[in-house]
Amino acid sequence: MGKPIDGRGNFKPAAYRPVESPAPGIAAREPVTVPLQPGLKAIDALVPIGRGQRELIIGDRGTGKTAIAIDTILNQKDTGVICIYVAIGQKTSSVARLTKPWKTMVPWAIPLW
Repeated sequence: MGKPIDGRGNFKPAAYRPVESPAPGIAAREPVTVPLQPGLKAIDALVPIGRGQRELIIGDRGTGKTAIAIDTILNQKDTGVICIYVAIGQKTSSVARLTKPWKTMVPWAIPLW
């Protein structure tokens, strides 16, 4: 677990933190002041997302959850936002097919699977 399989070598973290650690209290967290623009007008208007928030996309099969996530990631180019796409339970071949265009379109994207 934790070994890269994308052929890009090891990831060098700046710091380490225990996986099981208590989250900071609500009062200790900084308020969200900068919005994240997914680039999809319906989502921008209906569901305000702040930078630094985590978003869980839930829906039935074939409803476009992956397309929303990928469009949002691609729309963050040149904004300084770090996006992480987590594909738990997906086959490696499926994730590789999904992230293959990233290597040419957005070289700053680093798929982690």
